[in-house]
Amino acid sequence: MKRLIVVATILCTVILIIPTMMVMFGSEKASNTLPAQSGPKNEEPILPVYKPEEDVAIAVYRSQSEQVENIALEKYVMGVVASEMPADFELEALKAQALTARTYIVQHMMNPQDIKLPDEAVVTDTVTHQVYQSEADLKERFGEDYEWKMKKIEEAVLLTMGEVLTYEGEPITAAFFSTSNGYTENSEDYWQNQIPYLRSVESPWDQQSPRFTAEKRLTVSEFQEKLGVTLPDDGSVGTIVSRTDGGRVATVQINGTEFTGREIRDTLGLDSSDFQWQLQNQHVVIQTRGWGHGVGMSQYGADGMAKEGKSYKDIVSHYYKGVNIQSVDPFISRYTAKKA
Repeated sequence: MKRLIVVATILCTVILIIPTMMVMFGSEKASNTLPAQSGPKNEEPILPVYKPEEDVAIAVYRSQSEQVENIALEKYVMGVVASEMPADFELEALKAQALTARTYIVQHMMNPQDIKLPDEAVVTDTVTHQVYQSEADLKERFGEDYEWKMKKIEEAVLLTMGEVLTYEGEPITAAFFSTSNGYTENSEDYWQNQIPYLRSVESPWDQQSPRFTAEKRLTVSEFQEKLGVTLPDDGSVGTIVSRTDGGRVATVQINGTEFTGREIRDTLGLDSSDFQWQLQNQHVVIQTRGWGHGVGMSQYGADGMAKEGKSYKDIVSHYYKGVNIQSVDPFISRYTAKKA
């Protein structure tokens, strides 16, 4: 009798326990089928609070109105990024552009160029320095896309707010351009000075740029008149004598007259100083690779790196050798003390 009672007790216990275990294991299995990211998707980054009225003002000469406007530094950077880089580029590329734009103006404030500007203006809003457009300008330019484009640009600027690129403790010349030919250029191969952080580096991402290759056709008479030369009688245009480390034309000879690649580019209005040419039906046909001077950060290269998952810090470290990211505060303090 006792054995029957024990067996019955065990059976009751098993009957009670098994459903409980099934519920437990069933719950665990269900929880494992949830998406890996159960939190909100596309979370907005937490942006730092920005107070333009507390920021240093940049005196910008507006070329159209011929007036000088005082614009808060970070607002100025937003206007430059919006003007200089497509808003549909990756956020990390826009952040790299914000960092270069801020560094450029701070370096320029510390070491103004020998250009006379009216009413104590520090910089123009043109390619002489950096292109800057106001909120009104950008609303007209962007149209119905203004809101999303400016939101993305403001995010890029505020996420790098107060940061500048330095070399040996000083803001760098943060040169940038649109599209490389696959390599950037050593500074001395385009300008006169050898700058240690502006070295030629690979930039294979630029092949995705719509301006990676281009062609320009000039009549023989136009070509000769612009360059002040006479083409040789052998049917050739000229001889490319040497190229730079970045693959651009260093020197070229046309019927005994020597030019630099930059002189040819500037005079003929070419996209790049990486060019080849030939004579076709009384026209000089010139093929170029890249768009811009080629020194510093390639914008399409930056976007390509960002698409591969690289951060803005990775991008600037690739294009500017041996640089650091520092706070802008000590440089602003020096600038305001010098003005006082």
